[in-house]
Amino acid sequence: QVQVAESGGGSVQAGGSLRLSCAASGDTYAMYCMGWFRQAPGKERERVATANSGGNTWYADPVKARFTVSQGNAKNTLYLQMDSLKPEDTAVYYCAYGWISAGCLKYNYWGQGTQVTVSS
Repeated sequence: QVQVAESGGGSVQAGGSLRLSCAASGDTYAMYCMGWFRQAPGKERERVATANSGGNTWYADPVKARFTVSQGNAKNTLYLQMDSLKPEDTAVYYCAYGWISAGCLKYNYWGQGTQVTVSS
């Protein structure tokens, strides 16, 4: 089993910044994908950004040039630096972890989520 834990959510005004952290622990993989997803009220969950153990990253169009995903020195850690936040970024953000897959589309484990609220 793998445990996934996020932290770093909060409330900020439009134009501000937040940094989310995620750590996977337990029976982690040598080759893996980690990703950030978000779900706003009344909307489906959407993929925000991903990274794999090889260092490849991907961003959804709405967050390109504003969000940066990075991995920590310790394996199985992931950060999401969110700059120039907009009210439409308001959502519960989830970290996901899984065995490496094409495009980092499949995940086995999920965190409990952390709320990000951006006010105008």
